[in-house]
Amino acid sequence: MANTYTQLYIQIVFSVKGRESLVSKEWKNDLYAYIGGIILNHKSKPLAINGMPDHIHILIGYNPSTPLPTLVEDIKTSSNKWIKEHHNIPMFSWQKGYGAFSYSRSSIDNVIRYIANQEEHHRKTTFREEYLQMLRDFEVEYKNEYLFDFQEIYKWS
Repeated sequence: MANTYTQLYIQIVFSVKGRESLVSKEWKNDLYAYIGGIILNHKSKPLAINGMPDHIHILIGYNPSTPLPTLVEDIKTSSNKWIKEHHNIPMFSWQKGYGAFSYSRSSIDNVIRYIANQEEHHRKTTFREEYLQMLRDFEVEYKNEYLFDFQEIYKWS
């Protein structure tokens, strides 16, 4: 009997609602570990998670047994609740929407390095510039009115 085999790599990007810088450097690694657990619960593999106070990048080895919108919604909903409960930020919420970009196996090491170096990257590039470049690089058509609300964050406070 034949089986199904996949090798899919997806980078997911989304931001904090309301142009807020609410992700703290003190607990971001705990947040990333929590998100990693959510991804594992959906039979996907977290490969890199990092971000800035206003947004997050997640690279996964994606298992298509869970539809990607369902996975992202669970990541956002569960981590939103976790942040509110564990860090007493009642107004915390992720913005609606997300970006999802696929990569070949040969690109994974570069993407992992890119995600790991977010702080260095954002010393010279805003999240808006970064995200718009990703959309252009992947030839994703978009309308400005449907993009995230952006801030200009260059470092952790």
